[in-house]
Amino acid sequence: MAYYQNIFTQVQVRAEAPDMGVSHETIERTGKGFFVHLFGRFGNAQIGPIYLGNLGVASLICGFLSFEIIGLNMWASVNWSPGEFIRQLFWLALEPPPPQYGLRIPPLREGGWWLIAGFFMTASLLLWWLRMYRRARALGMGTHTAWAFAAAIWLCLVLGFIRPVLMGHWSEAVPFGIFPHLDWTAAFSIRYGNLFYNPFHMLSIAFLYGSALLFAMHAATILAVSRFGGEREIEQIVDRGTASERAALFWRWTMGFNATMESIHRWAWWFAVLCPLTGGIGILLTGTVVDNWYLWGVQHGIAPAYPHVFPPVIDPASVVGAVK
Repeated sequence: MAYYQNIFTQVQVRAEAPDMGVSHETIERTGKGFFVHLFGRFGNAQIGPIYLGNLGVASLICGFLSFEIIGLNMWASVNWSPGEFIRQLFWLALEPPPPQYGLRIPPLREGGWWLIAGFFMTASLLLWWLRMYRRARALGMGTHTAWAFAAAIWLCLVLGFIRPVLMGHWSEAVPFGIFPHLDWTAAFSIRYGNLFYNPFHMLSIAFLYGSALLFAMHAATILAVSRFGGEREIEQIVDRGTASERAALFWRWTMGFNATMESIHRWAWWFAVLCPLTGGIGILLTGTVVDNWYLWGVQHGIAPAYPHVFPPVIDPASVVGAVK
């Protein structure tokens, strides 16, 4: 049966009791762990036990406070109506302070709650990062996961803190909300001359699609050789077997270059990490260094000027009386 295993017939192998993992005198796990059969259809069926520690607890508390502040402000915006809150949830928002407050602390109802929620959200992310880093060190692991998470935190800080500070007012930051966040993205692109002409945005999208493709192809390759023990990747790295040999041959045949059980993870890690890193650089340059990405693209031969179809585009910053 194992030989005919495919993506639809995953074999769930588990012991009578949950696996407690590597013993460590400084780690006290919370709970005993349990199994969920449905989860086992997609991955490992075991849930827990988890180690939170002081940093984990503090991170969850800060995250909960941020979540509650955002949620209660959204609820208050519909006059505390449960029905309207549910109906309009995707459109509700907690907006940043208006431009006239600059970087000052505004009244609570005019962006003060946004600042407080952002503070607790940032604290939650940084505490969770520190927890990941310390847990990896305690287990003798590399800190690759923590630095990958740091790349995502970088983009979050650029959007909500670093760029607004450079621009001189909190109103440049992203509102909290589902559709309002998407609306901000569209308006941001239009305001600064189409973000698609931003070269760092181009790189970010390339790494986004590239990492998704690499992860999918790697996952598919390992599933394809799982009948030969391919899922035991660490063993295959140090003691190469038929699974890794077949997988490497398949990649040479189909992709034109070799990828080992270890190197493919480095490829995927860099592609995924560079997505938020380059995206954050592109956002950081928008409005601080480049005011109009379309005009920048025309100047550097990336975008056509369309002189015979549309009138010439004037840089808003060059207009007499424009705010510099």
